[in-house]
Amino acid sequence: MSLERKIILSFVISATIIAIFAVSSYVNFLKVRKEIRYLELADTVRSESLQLRRHEKNFFLYGDTKEMDEVHRYLRDLKTILGQGRKGYNTEKLLGLENKIDEYSLRFNRIEVIYRDFLKEFAWLKPLRKEYSSFFPLIESTFLERPLVNAQLIEKIFSLKMSSPVIAMLKELDNEITSLRKNGEEILTLSKDLDRSAREKAERAISLSQTAALVLFPLFLIFGLAALFVISHSVVRRLKLLAAAIEKTGKGDFSSLPVPEKQDEVGVLITTFNKMEADLIERDEELSRKNEELLQSRKLASIGTLASGVAHELNNPLNNIYLAAQILSKEIGPETCPPLVKETVGDISSQTLRVKRIVSDLLEFAREKAPERKRLNIIEIIRGVIEQMKASGEIDGMKYDFISEDIIELSADMHLMEQLFINLFTNARDAMEAKGLLKIEVQHLHNDVRIVVSDTGKGIPMSDIPRIFDPFFTTKDRGTGLGLAIVYGIIKKHNGKIKVKSEEGRGTTFIITLPKGL
Repeated sequence: MSLERKIILSFVISATIIAIFAVSSYVNFLKVRKEIRYLELADTVRSESLQLRRHEKNFFLYGDTKEMDEVHRYLRDLKTILGQGRKGYNTEKLLGLENKIDEYSLRFNRIEVIYRDFLKEFAWLKPLRKEYSSFFPLIESTFLERPLVNAQLIEKIFSLKMSSPVIAMLKELDNEITSLRKNGEEILTLSKDLDRSAREKAERAISLSQTAALVLFPLFLIFGLAALFVISHSVVRRLKLLAAAIEKTGKGDFSSLPVPEKQDEVGVLITTFNKMEADLIERDEELSRKNEELLQSRKLASIGTLASGVAHELNNPLNNIYLAAQILSKEIGPETCPPLVKETVGDISSQTLRVKRIVSDLLEFAREKAPERKRLNIIEIIRGVIEQMKASGEIDGMKYDFISEDIIELSADMHLMEQLFINLFTNARDAMEAKGLLKIEVQHLHNDVRIVVSDTGKGIPMSDIPRIFDPFFTTKDRGTGLGLAIVYGIIKKHNGKIKVKSEEGRGTTFIITLPKGL
């Protein structure tokens, strides 16, 4: 027989013994647990029955109503315990004990009624027999313990007839108390018998478990060594796989191992290793993203410095050109100047205005001033920008849908926030060619505000998405390519984030997250 077959055979035999041992142990465990619970139930019933009798005797001895309440409490507890027990152990002994307790409860309730009626009747009798007032405390303190003796005493001293209600009550009380005590003894006998039976069953179950363990354990010990060898072989193999994977990780290959079927120590180690690999991949992606953001910030800073210098140098000449064009436009008359000259001066004026707007965008992009934060209602800012653009005709022909609460506050610079939404809405207008639907949704987060701006424009090609926030990048025929770069800069100044989702032909969505900072 080959070594492989021996290992397989040993494993099968060992596994079979283990299975038999496990099933046997589990079955015995369930049985022992059931019998122990039954024993606990029986012990509790016996203990509660003893307490019931103790409070019963105290009540008859001292006539204390607190003891009477305790008797009722223990009766309720016993009924509850037996009712729950019968659901799991529906035995004749439990049912018989429950019937006895019900009978006891009825008798005690009858004694309680007689007790109260006697006190009322005796209280009515005392004013009529004031000459025997010295006997009153004695009778009141002992009539529960010795009702017949007190009946005879009342009959002789008070000269009452045997048919008197007081004497009749005491005789009936004596009969009920005698029956109750007999009933109580039966309850104690049944509870003790229940406890003894439960102990015998528990001992038999434990003895059976011990026998099964003594028979199966030596077999398991004999064949377990073979199974141990197989398990050890499996562990060594998986550890070698893990060592090879760790070596690959050191070289930058973050490939994970197959998830182990068994979650033993090696399986947990492999699962943890796979989680570490996933974390490393995530951190590597996060590092790449941070590097891209850092590169973008440096790029923006460098271009901003250049743009600031160029804008300042261009601003004064442009003002002079625009002023000169305005003067020429006023001086030119229809009689003194050909139409071509007048048209040319108009072009100079309009193109100068366009260049001034570009210079203005450059200056806005190059601003290094920290935002002047104030507590703002971002909803009012967005509505104000929409109304401003409607008044100026910039969004004529467009539909818009604004979803938000009335008040969502954050700490931000009002001017920069207005500039941000003007640029975003203008960008959406251009993408939709001044028609379509602009959707704005503002949401509360835990410590942030999320603003989602969507349009139904032509969308952005996937190849262009990584570059849309770069300065001077544009796909439009006209424009500086600074709008989204300014948006990106404003959001970064407010420690926020911006993401873009786009699909060609179906529109673009910008998702902005700004901290509340209140």
